[in-house]
Amino acid sequence: MKKVDIAIIGGGAAGLFAAAYAAEAFKAEPDSLRERQIVVLEKMPRPGRKINITGKGRGNITNTKMWDEFSLHVHPNPNFLKSAFYGMNTSETMSFFGRIGLPLSVERGNRVFPKSMRAMDVTDALVRTAKSSSQVDIVCGCQVETIEKLKEQSDNAACKFLIKTDRGDFEAEKVLIATGGLSYPSTGSTGDGYRFAESLGHTVTNLLPSLTALTPVGYKEGGMLSKFGKSLEGLQLKNVSASLVVNGAAVREEFGDLDFTDGGIEGALGFRLSRSGVMALSNGQKVSVSVDLKPSLSVEKIADRIKRESSGGNNTIRFLLNRLLPKQLIAPFLTLNRDLLNIDNGKAARALPERLKSLNFDIEGYVGYERCVVTNGGVSLKEVSQKTMESKLVSGLFFAGEVLDLDCDTGGYNLQTAFSTAALAMHNMLSR
Repeated sequence: MKKVDIAIIGGGAAGLFAAAYAAEAFKAEPDSLRERQIVVLEKMPRPGRKINITGKGRGNITNTKMWDEFSLHVHPNPNFLKSAFYGMNTSETMSFFGRIGLPLSVERGNRVFPKSMRAMDVTDALVRTAKSSSQVDIVCGCQVETIEKLKEQSDNAACKFLIKTDRGDFEAEKVLIATGGLSYPSTGSTGDGYRFAESLGHTVTNLLPSLTALTPVGYKEGGMLSKFGKSLEGLQLKNVSASLVVNGAAVREEFGDLDFTDGGIEGALGFRLSRSGVMALSNGQKVSVSVDLKPSLSVEKIADRIKRESSGGNNTIRFLLNRLLPKQLIAPFLTLNRDLLNIDNGKAARALPERLKSLNFDIEGYVGYERCVVTNGGVSLKEVSQKTMESKLVSGLFFAGEVLDLDCDTGGYNLQTAFSTAALAMHNMLSR
């Protein structure tokens, strides 16, 4: 049995950042922390597999927003993250990566990437930094089976955990569960951390996919794209507005880019709507997405444009749509507005402005964990200290990253949350 001071369960974003943070602390305070030993237990052959696919493989590690703006993109309780964020905010995260040898670049939308635009360089920088300390060990291909809290021999005794793995047992004074959630299970995120947390007495909230594709009615037939789905697949709409409508009431409105993929409605805009959409669908509610194709124009201005286009005497709906929409969108637009082809041209032209401002997609489903970006739900925040990331139920047990009931919008928010919670957890584990 190997004995360590701290065992980090999971070598993903939170686990690797915690290990790299510790390695830097060992260099800064070599005397006071000389005896500390840390092990990272990662079940996959290599660590950081999910980091490597973030930002479409380019590694959107954070953004430049500070708390007032950042917190608007954190769910369900941004206040829980506040202490962790102030301990390791976006600016400090950028400085940290700069110190460990990863040049960064700020792109459109205040998003921060490695200058190389290679997500694997983020993983490499964290692994290299962690391994630079002889006090940190990363063990890959090591499946943790159970985590048990050992009975303390006296009130003053250090708490201890027995970690059973398929490569032998480990004993640790403190444990950081940083296993991620259920999203992209091919990277190793299969919900192990939830099982460990529950075995130690913690509550895990309802789990659902988030930042995923919403699938319109009729988009697929027998699991394959329908003619309607094929007509939309690959279409990208720039600078549009969309509302999520639940039981007839708009519950969220977003502006940005919307993509149609083999799963349905995606893109940054679609992802931001998906959290509420998936929750509503899972509760049996009626969900639709209403897209404003001309958000910068009022109904009146669109009507004026249509009048000008019709001045030559041609006011057929197909002629007008050719003037107003991307070619690929015309057929699916007419599929969703068949009635416009069956009425007088003049009436159709008068109805068109409203239809362009509210192209409605009824939603029947969503893409699951196999391709969602993050998990909605996790270890209950009520049972974890927001000041330390330590369990309120089990002394010496800490949590960081996606395993917590914290999920964020796309744009670097989720990785920053992993880094902030990991840094706070490790700071407190080392301070005792």
